[in-house]
Amino acid sequence: MEGVLIQTEEKKAFVDDKEGGSELIVFNDDIHTFVYVIDCLQTICKLSKEQAVTCTNIIHYKGLCIVKHGSYDVLKQMCIELEKKGLICEVR
Repeated sequence: MEGVLIQTEEKKAFVDDKEGGSELIVFNDDIHTFVYVIDCLQTICKLSKEQAVTCTNIIHYKGLCIVKHGSYDVLKQMCIELEKKGLICEVR
């Protein structure tokens, strides 16, 4: 997967930069494990292991992370799937 490196406050995350100007943001919670969130990001958002680990660390330490850029419709569907898994997210 191709991606670009973006600055998210003091940390960095890899996100897809193909089309559209929307962002998929995942928020921290006190329920899910790192492994669970990493698996969800890999499975649903199609992030690489490295990207998913980086995003999960940012989510944990900063409270949120932009995990993907793209078209609103595509990201909204990913958001719905992540919410079904119990994660807190939104598309902006």
